[in-house]
Amino acid sequence: MNFAEQLDKYAKLAVKLGVNLQRGQLLIVRSSIDAAPLVRLIAKHAYQIGAKRVHVDWSDAETGKMTLQYAPGETLQSFPQWIADGYEEMARSGAAVLNILAPHPGLLADVDAERVATEAKARRTGLKAFNEYVSASRISWSIVAYANDAWAQKLFPGLDVNAAVEKLWEHIFYITRVDQADPIAAWKKHTDTLAQKLIYLNQMQFRQLHYRAPGTDLTVELPDKHLWLGGGSKTPGGTVFMPNIPTEEVFTLPRKDGVNGVVKSTKPLSYAGQVIDDFSMTFVDGRVTNVEAKQGLETLQKLLETDEGARYLGEVALVPHDSPISQLGLVFDETLIDENASNHLALGQAYPICIQDGEQMSEDELISHGVNMSLTHVDFMIGSEAMDIDAQTSDGTWIPLFRNGNWA
Repeated sequence: MNFAEQLDKYAKLAVKLGVNLQRGQLLIVRSSIDAAPLVRLIAKHAYQIGAKRVHVDWSDAETGKMTLQYAPGETLQSFPQWIADGYEEMARSGAAVLNILAPHPGLLADVDAERVATEAKARRTGLKAFNEYVSASRISWSIVAYANDAWAQKLFPGLDVNAAVEKLWEHIFYITRVDQADPIAAWKKHTDTLAQKLIYLNQMQFRQLHYRAPGTDLTVELPDKHLWLGGGSKTPGGTVFMPNIPTEEVFTLPRKDGVNGVVKSTKPLSYAGQVIDDFSMTFVDGRVTNVEAKQGLETLQKLLETDEGARYLGEVALVPHDSPISQLGLVFDETLIDENASNHLALGQAYPICIQDGEQMSEDELISHGVNMSLTHVDFMIGSEAMDIDAQTSDGTWIPLFRNGNWA
């Protein structure tokens, strides 16, 4: 199959499986200008399904960097209200949202971390209402990646740019199952496998997890009536969608004040155009009390200063080391993909859907159930072939959950 045919299948997968667009529905596409060829195919498939309208919100990494470098300080401290109002209105109308990532790893390495953090916080504050629709799965949404020159050359520096992009697309089509005859059927089989893990975990209702690996000794309490999720999600109206393509994880939320110990990263974290690597965090009663990093320490500290909730965990995710993405042996420098090669945690906002009836609770009710609230949500990878995880059952017994990085 040639590249054009595979890209078309990828677009169709994003529309039909990713957001599961319905006839008469508005589709918001948030994309880098790098991904224009994919966006056009997505628009075609969306309109063929019967989309009411496809609204594309374009971005450009280079001009975004210029804003961070040269814009007045007051500009970075606020987010345009008319943009926030527009997104909230579209979400209220039931729009689906498709995000297309085209990474430029390290692009902001020479930009003042303080300015990056200020702009990021203002954007999250401005879009808080819209992001609540997403985190609670009140609308369907999905994220896919696009292979651009900058990303490909970072991953495959020994190849010329065309060969590097071709190699990256080969990997993307593999991990998203686009290279299979019927990608949607392949995804159905995969999500059925994840569903078996979810049934087991939700029946067990473990009290806490204990992670052990080189540099990691961490206990994570799970709140009462927590829910493990993975694969697809469902809107209140019953639309099943796939938030991340690819996905290999099952995940839930921790109890906000129930995390203790130290955890060490196993893969670089690309955050806000900057790289944080070889870092560790110490938790006491849920709160990060100390951080160390060989690269990107200032960026990590600014992330933790986003708000008080940024110092607490909002997600616990399990991914076996033998997952297809992990077996590629490639660090993609993009969290969307790298998180599906490794057990990971997330700082910041927890998903209300990960606790029973959470999507119907007020913010105060969620907090009373131990759910962390924050403007940010940032995944970081901690898994490896050396990781063991034990789980405590309701009667206090500890049983093996992971051994040597895989399901026990």
